[in-house]
Amino acid sequence: MSLFQPTRDEARSFLADAWRKHRGREPLTPLEAITADIIAAHPEYHRLLEAASVADAGDGLPEGGEGNPFLHLHLHLALAEQLSIDQPPGILAAYQRVLARLGDVMAAQHAVIECLAETMWRAQRDNVPPDGDAYLECVRRRT
Repeated sequence: MSLFQPTRDEARSFLADAWRKHRGREPLTPLEAITADIIAAHPEYHRLLEAASVADAGDGLPEGGEGNPFLHLHLHLALAEQLSIDQPPGILAAYQRVLARLGDVMAAQHAVIECLAETMWRAQRDNVPPDGDAYLECVRRRT
């Protein structure tokens, strides 16, 4: 697996493997432990990740009223990394303000990852790097 550019199937398998190891009480790497905690907080995805082949699962398109569960979980992982290193600078403080307002960790994470998803979508659409300032402004508007 490529560390910096995993394929879609590799990224999905990482999630399923971390969940399988967690359920089997196998040793987890620190990243797998974070992943398992995120998955545990999303019981609606457990059956999908326990399926024989997550590679064959659909993508869930917004136009169809669905979300992509794999993208959703990876956005949680991205946010966890951002918060751990406060990158972009100020994201930790902005997240903490959202958390204080909402009073629920998962609700706060979901509010922030909506901004992250929008930021990533705009960058991809416009073929430019993600705009950290716009991302932070979106999060600040949630407070």
